[in-house]
Amino acid sequence: MATPSRTEIISLFRSLLRSARQFPDYNIREYTKRRTIDSFRHNKTLSDPSSIAAAFSDGQSQLQVARRQSVVYSLYAPKIKSIMDVKP
Repeated sequence: MATPSRTEIISLFRSLLRSARQFPDYNIREYTKRRTIDSFRHNKTLSDPSSIAAAFSDGQSQLQVARRQSVVYSLYAPKIKSIMDVKP
C-alpha cells in the first residue's frame, strides 16, 4: 500500500468533519467531530510509511461508517430539537 499524500490526508480529515455535520443529533455530531480531531492529533506523529498507510486506511473505513450512520440517524431523528440546536 502506498503512503497517502498530505493532500489526501487533509481531504480525508475534511470529509470526516463534513460527515459529522450530517448527524441530526447534537451529541452524536459533536462526538464524531471530537473523535476525528483527536484521532488526527494522535496520528500526527506517525513517521513510518506503513503505519501512516494503516491509519489512513482506518480513517477511510471510519468515513464509510460515519456516512452510513448519518443516513440511519437521519431516518430516526428525534422530533424535538436539542437545546444546543435552538438558536436565540
